[in-house]
Amino acid sequence: MAHNDIRTGAAALAGMAMTFETGAVRSSDGTTIGYRRIGVGPGLVLVHGAMMTGQLFEMLARMLADRFTVYIPDRRGRGLSGPFGPDYSIQTEIDDLAALLRETNAHNVFGLSSGAVISLHAARQLPQITKLALYEPPLATGGVSPTAWSGRYERDLDAGKTASAFVSVLKGTGDVRGMAVLPRAVLVPLMALFLRMDKGDTDHGPLRELVPTVRYDIEVVRAAETDLSVFSTLQCDTLLLGGSRSAGYLGVALRRLAAILPNARSVTLPGVGHTATFNDEKPQLVAAELREFC
Repeated sequence: MAHNDIRTGAAALAGMAMTFETGAVRSSDGTTIGYRRIGVGPGLVLVHGAMMTGQLFEMLARMLADRFTVYIPDRRGRGLSGPFGPDYSIQTEIDDLAALLRETNAHNVFGLSSGAVISLHAARQLPQITKLALYEPPLATGGVSPTAWSGRYERDLDAGKTASAFVSVLKGTGDVRGMAVLPRAVLVPLMALFLRMDKGDTDHGPLRELVPTVRYDIEVVRAAETDLSVFSTLQCDTLLLGGSRSAGYLGVALRRLAAILPNARSVTLPGVGHTATFNDEKPQLVAAELREFC
């Protein structure tokens, strides 16, 4: 990994000198899907997960920009993109990704969390995806539902209790270590203060505007709760990535996929969890694997 770290560090420095450009495509229902673009070379699309915009992939994109033209779409309902629409489903997300792949002629796709679920299902329909990298798709395996916590989240959201809904996401997913052991009575007022103070930036609004969008990611993950054997005929090369500090159910899902997918390779990244790709965490670890894989 030392040589990979050196190469990725040099690539990051090269990427820092580049600037992001923005663009947009129209999905099959006419909705605008906005994206950021950086770099030179074959196309690589990064698909983000819940309660995010593509902005959280900017550092990862810079680390890949010397080798790939990296496209970071904001999934619909967020950032640069149009609304969810009345007929939203996982197929809507697949159609959005298909529109971007047609526009860019990209064949490499990376997905994180619910974005990995979308990317996995898209690969069954879109033969133009030849390289598929997935970071911890939350799939139902071993009798564990990754959306078991969603009932309380939805009740809190419907009652206008955004901070409480936010805490339900954090505790339910296990994405942030330590949240599970802290009582809600402590977390809710802290998160309420945090959400009030967060102003967002020029690329996306404040986090409190993203908390309600988790409802749609729950729908995506629920729709994916199917027999994973349907992916046994997937033709593309697949890289399965996970963190050594992630919630246990995510590792179970990756191992199940590894046993089913015909052209899959698995890598566990040391010392990181579900949010390793974020700008302020360890995106260099993911970048090194993507550079080798794609």
